[in-house]
Amino acid sequence: MNMIQEFKELHFSNELLFLGNAWDIFSALTLEKTGFKAIGTTSWGIANSLGFSDGELINFDRHLEIIKNIVENVKIPVSADIEAGYSEDINVIVDNVLRTADVGVAGINIEDSLKRSNGLREISGHCNLLEKIRITLDHNGFKDFYINARTDTYFQKETPLIETIERAKAYVESGASGIFVPGMKEDDDIKEIIINIDAPLNVLSLPGLTNCNQLRELGVRRFSFGNALSDKVNAHLEKNVEKLLTFRDTSHLYEN
Repeated sequence: MNMIQEFKELHFSNELLFLGNAWDIFSALTLEKTGFKAIGTTSWGIANSLGFSDGELINFDRHLEIIKNIVENVKIPVSADIEAGYSEDINVIVDNVLRTADVGVAGINIEDSLKRSNGLREISGHCNLLEKIRITLDHNGFKDFYINARTDTYFQKETPLIETIERAKAYVESGASGIFVPGMKEDDDIKEIIINIDAPLNVLSLPGLTNCNQLRELGVRRFSFGNALSDKVNAHLEKNVEKLLTFRDTSHLYEN
């Protein structure tokens, strides 16, 4: 079984897939060492590590190089967060996906948010993109490559449930392997989406939405924490640096 097949199977095991989100080689190796079965890169964390905000502000080649370095240094499947594809041109996005697959990842997250304006891609346009991605992957030896179709309805709509179900169904029919709905946290909404889509559901950790066992009971198949860990690490670093300058003393660096 290759990495692509292994990663796909993790979404259908008895256990929920708890995905560890990494932003560099060290974080990826740490997640692997502590027992995570798969890694998902966080575009937010990668951007922050390079001094940028999230939102496709860094060059895609630079982003891809970090993903490649992570893949080459771990022995577990890696899924790459490529935001909305780093272009508004469908052909460029499809090429970027193929380039990402070529570095050895087992899947991608790709979202329907627009980057240069507010709102979401039209459903038909995003479905067309997903279809082209799936066909291109299949024709280039990447059968079963995991396309996690992220919809940002819960970030951008006041009453998102109905549109989320509509988009999720259409995305699965267009070749998506699974659906990712960040921002959703109500149990009833989670259950409703699971009932209505024929694909694994991925949700994002939020305050009040943190427990893998509870999510598994609801029927969630995949759970990730996005940039929450990288933000925590950055905050810890900043706090310790401030102490160094405030007290002009390094003793706290040696405390347990």
